Amino acid sequence: MLRFASLIALALLAACSPARQSQKQEAGQETATLPLLIRSGGGTHRFDVEVARTPAEQAQGLMFRRSLPEDGGMLFPMEPPRTASFWMKDTLIPLDLLFVHTDGSIAFLKAQAQPYDRTPVSAGVPVAAVLELRGGRAAELGISEGDRVSWGGCAVPEGRSAIDLNFCPAPPR
Repeated sequence: MLRFASLIALALLAACSPARQSQKQEAGQETATLPLLIRSGGGTHRFDVEVARTPAEQAQGLMFRRSLPEDGGMLFPMEPPRTASFWMKDTLIPLDLLFVHTDGSIAFLKAQAQPYDRTPVSAGVPVAAVLELRGGRAAELGISEGDRVSWGGCAVPEGRSAIDLNFCPAPPR
């Protein structure tokens, strides 16, 4: 009986492994996304991003992914806001990391963070979220520090999204 239980536990661990999760993503299996807007000097840019809400999802992030859609990404909400530090261990693709202040402005943008780099990246201040985009996408769109970010119902005219998470900062004065 103990041997059977061990086999079941091993099978469950394999099914939930990071490599298995990234295979699901690459196979195109549907993942709920959240609409996100970035308002910059070059216009308004819409992204449909995955959300890493739980500690396990945030630890996994985009590790082991081989690609990322042009207007896709992953949002890491910080509840409550805190100083966040990220690294690229086990991340296979370059990423842009955007650290979002509680007022919706981009506090810090780390462009083209390199795969496998274990150097911590942080804005050095408490943030409401961190957004990861395909490496180089921020430069392509002219997105920079100080640009404004919103997501969820605040980012789409109809005010609804598949994920119930809204960030509606007040407009700058």
